[in-house]
Amino acid sequence: MHENKLDKESSAQDVNDWAIYKRLLAYVAPFWAAFALSIAGFAIFSLASVGFAELMKHMVDAVNGDNTDARFWIPFALVGLFFVRGIGSFLGNYCLAYVANFVVHNLRSDLFNKFLTLSSSFFDQSASGHLVAKITFHVSQVTGAVTDAVKVLIREGIFVIALLSYLLYVNWRLSLVILSITPIIAWVVGFAGKRFRGISSRIQNSMGDVTQISTEAVSGYKEVRIFGGSEIEKSRFRKISNYTRQQTMKMEATIAVSSPLIQFITAFAMAVLVWLALSPEMIGDMSPGAFVAFISAASMLPKPLKQLSDINAKLQRGLAAAVDIFQQLDEQDERDTGVLPLDKAEGRIEFNNVGFNYIADRPVLKGINLTIEPGQTVALVGKSGSGKSTMANLIPRFYDIGSGEILLDGKPIESFKLKDLRNQIALVSQQVTLFNDTVQNNIAYGSLGGSSLEEVKAAATAANALEFIEQLPQGFNTMVGDQGVLLSGGQRQRMAIARSLLKNAPILILDEATSALDTESEKNIQQALERVMENRTTLVIAHRLSTIENADKIVVMDQGEIIEMGTHTELLAHKGKYATLYRMQFSDTELTKPPTAIDPASGEAK
Repeated sequence: MHENKLDKESSAQDVNDWAIYKRLLAYVAPFWAAFALSIAGFAIFSLASVGFAELMKHMVDAVNGDNTDARFWIPFALVGLFFVRGIGSFLGNYCLAYVANFVVHNLRSDLFNKFLTLSSSFFDQSASGHLVAKITFHVSQVTGAVTDAVKVLIREGIFVIALLSYLLYVNWRLSLVILSITPIIAWVVGFAGKRFRGISSRIQNSMGDVTQISTEAVSGYKEVRIFGGSEIEKSRFRKISNYTRQQTMKMEATIAVSSPLIQFITAFAMAVLVWLALSPEMIGDMSPGAFVAFISAASMLPKPLKQLSDINAKLQRGLAAAVDIFQQLDEQDERDTGVLPLDKAEGRIEFNNVGFNYIADRPVLKGINLTIEPGQTVALVGKSGSGKSTMANLIPRFYDIGSGEILLDGKPIESFKLKDLRNQIALVSQQVTLFNDTVQNNIAYGSLGGSSLEEVKAAATAANALEFIEQLPQGFNTMVGDQGVLLSGGQRQRMAIARSLLKNAPILILDEATSALDTESEKNIQQALERVMENRTTLVIAHRLSTIENADKIVVMDQGEIIEMGTHTELLAHKGKYATLYRMQFSDTELTKPPTAIDPASGEAK
């Protein structure tokens, strides 16, 4: 029973391996000519190497006086073999490297492109460090399998076949001794291969953890230091690094055992071969030259066999990495079933009984009904976790709704092509994303890349960002650093606002867009936003209620439901949840006292 189970697992593994090989071959197929040329080069290299054994035969026979012309042609043959062998080596190595590097480049590009098409849910459930490790570490493991491993496999494999063929040609009876050890070597290589695969998978996962922990510690270095987390991070990193070291040592131990074991088996076979070869019955009518050539060819076998056994570890590491990469490539893309084009939206948005949950049986939104007319500014307020940002994320379809429907200009948002839908929306989120590029390229990002410098400056002016940009060392050509680290929080947020202003989309989503600004900048930005909100459907998410007093409609949310809706004045008069939230930010005195009158003559309060 146990043996049958092992057989089934082994068979499944073989099928899986073959499926992986086929997918890798699909990446090789476009470069079949270079790949075929590399095989031809390695074949030339191997045959020329075997030719030295045949040349040895003629040299020994010449010494015995059997070939008097050898003195004239053997030196030329020796030089010719080295020349031909060098040509074969160059063709094999260069052409295979050409193919392998293209395969790795295409794999890495496909993997990166895949990340750009996956759903938001995928990224919510995946650690960023593990995703980065797939592009860096995992693909490099495939590089080893495709370059070094395949090179040795082809070159030494052809060499072993050529040697065995030559041995059979010289003396087939003695060659049977060499062939008899083949099943034993195959078993050792197969056993080691299965162990290599399991260890390689564990190493890849641990390398993802290494990347994740390193990324967290580097990006969050301020929190680590201010909260005294250095020792914790050191312990976390040391633990996972030590686990990686242990798995790597297991890999090295397997290599260290399997390689000498194969060499010992081969040496034992060679000893038996020599013992039999010295028997007159086995030698038969072989000439001294043929005997020396046979022994020379047989003595060449251990080296390629050792190299073939050594590359098994690298090959299995590459296959394990390929499995992980292909699993990633097989992930379902972000769903885009829309067929309707959308050039310019009017901006009417309707939520009809919308429900949504990230995790089953844990609703985030429940029965949301809301209509936003074109050009209206609607503010969402409520405590953290009430569902405000989730509502905003549903409009550009970062997530698909669970129930109900969202309409844009009277049509379900799912009916529009995803790219066209998102072209209608500009977004300034709470977490500003800037790229390690110039100020200009960060504002004119993506599809905005064709914008002129004058247009970029106009957007920066409207976002109250022009003043600080012009004070930077190189103005709009200044590099902002990783995530805009060379800028303040307020400066980063104003650049994000400028980017959204430059897009000039009919729908604008502001998710805490002024949260990182000081009071003076917030006032200026608020004025700029009020100008840009004109004739544009705007959804504002804010905790500072002072920033949304002039909104056409204020929607108060709590636990995924709309509990109040109205203008600022109406909601204050209602004395409900909104009024309570407002009083938490402003004193009752400030809430009720009339505006202060100013004496025009003196400029002082009356």
